[in-house]
Amino acid sequence: MAGVSSLVKTHPAATQTLLARLGPQKVLTDEATCFAASFDNMRLSFMPEAVIRPGVEDDIGVVLKLANEHRVPVTVRGRGTGNTGASSPIHGGWVIHLDHWDKIEIDPISAMATVQPGAITARINELAAPHGLFFPPDPSSLKHCSIGGNIATNAGGLRAAKYGVVRDHVYALEGFLPTGEKVRWAAPLRKFVSGINIRDLWIGSEGTLGVITKATLKLVNKPAARRTFLIACRTDEGALEAAAELMGLRVNPAVFEFLDTQTVEAAEKRRGSRVFTTAELKGVEATHAILLVEIDGHPAALAEDGVKVRAWIGRHAVAFRETDVEAEAEALWDIRRTCSQAMYSLGNAKLNEDIVVPFRSYVELIRYTREVRDRVGLATPTFGHAADGNFHVHIMYDRDNPEHCRKAEKAIHEVMTKVVELGGAITGEHGIGIAKSPFLRLQHTPAEIGAMLAVKKALDPNGILAPGQIFEPLNVWEHRPVKVTLAWDKH
Repeated sequence: MAGVSSLVKTHPAATQTLLARLGPQKVLTDEATCFAASFDNMRLSFMPEAVIRPGVEDDIGVVLKLANEHRVPVTVRGRGTGNTGASSPIHGGWVIHLDHWDKIEIDPISAMATVQPGAITARINELAAPHGLFFPPDPSSLKHCSIGGNIATNAGGLRAAKYGVVRDHVYALEGFLPTGEKVRWAAPLRKFVSGINIRDLWIGSEGTLGVITKATLKLVNKPAARRTFLIACRTDEGALEAAAELMGLRVNPAVFEFLDTQTVEAAEKRRGSRVFTTAELKGVEATHAILLVEIDGHPAALAEDGVKVRAWIGRHAVAFRETDVEAEAEALWDIRRTCSQAMYSLGNAKLNEDIVVPFRSYVELIRYTREVRDRVGLATPTFGHAADGNFHVHIMYDRDNPEHCRKAEKAIHEVMTKVVELGGAITGEHGIGIAKSPFLRLQHTPAEIGAMLAVKKALDPNGILAPGQIFEPLNVWEHRPVKVTLAWDKH
C-alpha cells in the first residue's frame, strides 16, 4: 500500500510488556483479530500489532501509559461503521477495542441516559421508549453504530435540523487523557460551567484528544405523532428551491431529505420498480427528484403544519404520497434507505463527501455536481439533508480503470474547492479522518490549524493517540479497499 508502509514501525518489546501486564485474554495479536480491527466502513486496511479489549477502566490507563513510555501509536475503536477511516490504525501500533463496553442506564426522571461507548445507538432508544423518551441523533447506521463513535464525530443524521446533533445531547463525558490520567468533563447535571469546556473539545475530535469510557446523554420527549410525505419534483433545481421555501414557511420538519435525479434513477434500478407510477406522475416520464418530509409533535401542531405542507406540495410536486401510519411510512422511507447501496449501479467504487452548504447555495451546488459529471464523464449522485444543507456528494467510478481513478481524483478536488467557495464545510457529520485530510487546508487557515495542533500537543504531548488522522494528508484514492462484507451491507 503505497505511502503507508513507511509510516508503520513495530514495537515488539512494548507489546510483550503489555501482554505481561494485562494477559492474553485482553491483548490479542492473532492475524484475524488484528485484521478485523484494521479498517472501518471505508475499508482501507492498516494492520495493528495488537488489539486490546479492556476489562476495567484501569486497563485503559495501563495501555496509554505504556504507549507513551514506548511511543506506540494507539487507535480507539467502537463498531467500525465510520466512513472516513478515523478508526483505522494507519501508523500500526495498538487498537483499544470498546465494542463490548455497551451498558446503558436510563434515568426517566432526569431524562438522561448513562452509556458506555460501545452501546449501539438504536438500543438507547429501545430502552428509552417505554419511558416516553428518545435520543434524537440518528445516523443511518444507528442499528449498528456505537455511541462512542457518534460522539467522536459529532454525528447528526436525519433528525438533526429539528433536534440538533450529538453535541446538543451530551451532558458529561468520562475517560482518559492520551497520557493515561482519568478525567471527567462536566457532570450529569442540566447546568455546568465550572472551568474550561474540554467536554466539547472531545466531542467531534475523532478520537485524537482522549478515550471516552462513559457518557451522560440528554433524552427528549418522544413525539406523540408523525406524518410522512414523499414528493416528486420535476427537476433537481425545482426540488431544492421548494426545500428553501418550506423552511421559510416556519415549518420545522423532523426529517427533510433530498434525492437528486441521478440518485432516484439508481435507486429505482436497484428496487426494480419506479417509486411513483406513470399515472401518479401525471405523464412526467423523465426521472425526477424526490423530497421526503416528516413532521412530528403534538397532533394539534401536526394538523396545523400539515395544512402548510400540503399547500406547499400543491405548488411544487408532480406527485406525492402521505401517511401517518407507521408501516406505510416505512414503505415511503424505502427509497431513502436504498440510496447508499444503489450508488454501485453507477460504478464499483465511490468517493463520498458529506459536505454542507448554506440555503442560498443549494441550486448552485447541484448544478455544479452535474457540470462535473458532464465534464469528467463520471456519475455524481447527490442526496442528503435538505433542512440543514448537509448533502452526500458521490463521485462514482471504476477502480480498475486508471483513467476513471484519475478523473475521480480531479472531480473530488473540484467539488470540495467549490463547496468552500460557496461558504460551505467539507464535512457535516462524518468527520475528517483520513478521507478528507487532503482538503483540510481548503477549509482552514494555517493559524486555525496551528491552534488545533496546539490543543492536540497540550493533551497528547507524545502524539500517541490516533497519529496521522485529520492533519496529515493521505490520498485515499491511491489505496485499494479490502473486499469484505459487513453487517450493515445487507441494509
